[in-house]
Amino acid sequence: MSTSLHAPDFAAPASPPWSSDRDETLRCVQVRQETHDVKTFVLAAQGPRSFRYLPGQFITLELDIAGSKINRCYTLSSTPTRPDLVSITVKRVPGGTVSNWLHDNLRPGMALGVIGPAGEFSCFKAPAQRYLFLSGGSGITPLMSMTRALHDLGSDADIVFAHCARSPADVLFPEELTLMARNMAQLRLATVCEQHTPGSAYAGHIGRMDAARLAHIAPDFLQRDVYTCGPAPFMAAVRQLLAAAGYDMRRYREESFSFADQAQPEAQAQADGDGDATATHSIQLQKMGQSFPCRADQTILQAATAAGLRLPSSCSSGICGTCKTKKISGQVEMKHAGGIRPREIDQGWILPCCSKPVSDVALDR
Repeated sequence: MSTSLHAPDFAAPASPPWSSDRDETLRCVQVRQETHDVKTFVLAAQGPRSFRYLPGQFITLELDIAGSKINRCYTLSSTPTRPDLVSITVKRVPGGTVSNWLHDNLRPGMALGVIGPAGEFSCFKAPAQRYLFLSGGSGITPLMSMTRALHDLGSDADIVFAHCARSPADVLFPEELTLMARNMAQLRLATVCEQHTPGSAYAGHIGRMDAARLAHIAPDFLQRDVYTCGPAPFMAAVRQLLAAAGYDMRRYREESFSFADQAQPEAQAQADGDGDATATHSIQLQKMGQSFPCRADQTILQAATAAGLRLPSSCSSGICGTCKTKKISGQVEMKHAGGIRPREIDQGWILPCCSKPVSDVALDR
């Protein structure tokens, strides 16, 4: 499909800030094949627009796939220092509904509903002079966004960027990182691959990240602010490694969208009856004709799961908005992480995954 190049109108008046309270429709203008199973999708606004966000933040795609409405969060791999376009870099996950749909269907010219930006994972929220960026697989995206921004701004921060991948064929953005390192005297790169690719000229580390390898890559890692993103097992290993070395974990930050692993321990504890409940309220699902009890120390989603009811959900932590439901009556206490707009809250919508009842509640579900 051919499309005209996105040409920003540099004389256009400044557009309003990019806000999670606005409905956005972005247009795909380019698709880049990064590796055999990773693509970058470049998105533009429908009209002249400059995007402002913090490097490392994410957006939420609002998709209609096979008749089902699905929300999914993806970190922006782009940088706000190049404000006319944004991009997400997506790994195809076997059996993954959204990643496979994006890889198979999203083409230049197609439009997407987007909520964003949101998220707290950004070195620009707590600037430091020395950083250690540790990424695993496609978890490189927020760290790439931060590095691109620091590069474009001429930062003199001392950065060690260590990227871990399955094989040299799976390494993301190697050429661009090398180019940025040429321009930034204090950006040092390291790659760790679990296995070699036959015929590859790769000459980096082989194996997995461990204490000895980290000490070789960044001997002064105890003095650096650490930012980590990758699969849950990768980040758990990094946390354990740092803690065992005596690292000050108050300087450690991580980002993860491994939703299936989030909130499980708490949900199971609540289902087993642990915790001190001060009251129990009734939750009514009017369209389903179902009701179930929910303690004041449970989220509505946890109580529904304990009652054997399956409500739409994904992140279980107020990020993605998948479980968004209209509240007909009652009061809840909701602590979300960007998955719902302020105006939606004003209209009576809630996220059951992060809402605890203050009274009996009726939902339009």
